[in-house]
Amino acid sequence: MPDITTLRRILRENKTIAVVGLSAKWHRPSYFAAKYLQEHGYRVIPVNPNYDEILGEKCYAKLEDIPESVDVVDVFQRSDKVIPYAESAIAIGAKVLWLQLGVTNEKAEKKAKLAGLDVVVDKCMKIEHARLFGCINFIGVNTKVISAKRAQWLPY
Repeated sequence: MPDITTLRRILRENKTIAVVGLSAKWHRPSYFAAKYLQEHGYRVIPVNPNYDEILGEKCYAKLEDIPESVDVVDVFQRSDKVIPYAESAIAIGAKVLWLQLGVTNEKAEKKAKLAGLDVVVDKCMKIEHARLFGCINFIGVNTKVISAKRAQWLPY
């Protein structure tokens, strides 16, 4: 597992992210994470054959369809479905294979590492960015609302 210095380097140097399994549903973790990354200067490219567009970006059916270079392949898929995405990440010349929280696959990890990719397993890009670059608050969401006012309790 990468250490903090490596995670910071990955997040600082790699700005184009193909999000495999990105959902257009606002309440899904993939959507929330991708929106956060977009708002923090990353280029997010959705990879999901079920949609034409997500978050204002053209959606692609597979990684090989993306017409530009990709730095990070961020995978929101079940662990048993990861190997083909690792192989595609290698094929398109990605620099990083990032498996989201709860996603682990040793074979995919080995393949990607042997091909020279940095590999992050069982971590969320949004959470790691917020943790390492100071964009987190007490519930993990930067609401962009700052207030020194205390909550008012109304008597009933």
